[in-house]
Amino acid sequence: MRVLVVGGSGFLGSALLRRAVAAGWDAAATYRTRPQNLPSVAWYRADLREAGRTEEVLARVRPAVVINAAGGHADWSVTADGAARLALAAARAGCRLVHVSSDAVFSGADVHYAEDALPDPVSPYGAAKAAGETAVRVAVPEAAVVRTSLILGHGRSAHEQAVHALAAGTRTGVLFTDDTRCPVHVDDLASALLEITRSDASGVFHVAGPDAMNRHELGVLIARRDGLDPARLPAGLRGDVDPPGGRDIRLTTTATTRSRLRTRLRGAREFLAADAYADADVDAYACADADVDAK
Repeated sequence: MRVLVVGGSGFLGSALLRRAVAAGWDAAATYRTRPQNLPSVAWYRADLREAGRTEEVLARVRPAVVINAAGGHADWSVTADGAARLALAAARAGCRLVHVSSDAVFSGADVHYAEDALPDPVSPYGAAKAAGETAVRVAVPEAAVVRTSLILGHGRSAHEQAVHALAAGTRTGVLFTDDTRCPVHVDDLASALLEITRSDASGVFHVAGPDAMNRHELGVLIARRDGLDPARLPAGLRGDVDPPGGRDIRLTTTATTRSRLRTRLRGAREFLAADAYADADVDAYACADADVDAK
């Protein structure tokens, strides 16, 4: 299968590519600044803000499926408009589309969100992600939209790096005690995404870990795993800072989705156990670009 990973040089994108290549897929990827050093992957520079560039890449690669793992954070031109451009291009090219979205599309007012829940974002990032979802589902009705939560793993995620910086005193800020999510390991998420990609499944899927915890609790687990002093991690309330964001968002997954996935989604308490990091090849997971959706 020929797959194009948009945002392939990012944290999630590179994990997807490693698994696709290991599975024998013909893999290509886009990058915005510089490509990753991944053997057997064909790289193409592309910026989702550039009109027409996506069509050029699709015409050259001719993929059977496109996975949109690009970030952009609250940049509407990337996260919303860029997702729309990619969806329209995929529709014209006749490609299957798998779009990675976020739990940020929800406010947290209902706490538990099923896959058929309607987005009600309260942050600029969440609004951009929700708009991107809508564009994808309108342009490519048979697309798969995969919502996930905080993505961690191998010490390379934005949250893990923030914990190190806060513990070292090289960064200001706090870890929220009123902001709860369901963290997922990047390897588990990548495996699940490739399973969904391989299938003909369409609609919305929630892929997140089973452990709900706030960002400060998560930071303490990361600190203990990495030999840092958890007491050095400052705590605070999201409600006291701008921009706004959802407080307690827990993605729930239907039995249908669970039956489709053989990948076991580990909880953060399991994958952040003290010995889980000791033998990891950290250098192999370096992020070469800012194309990652860091959640």
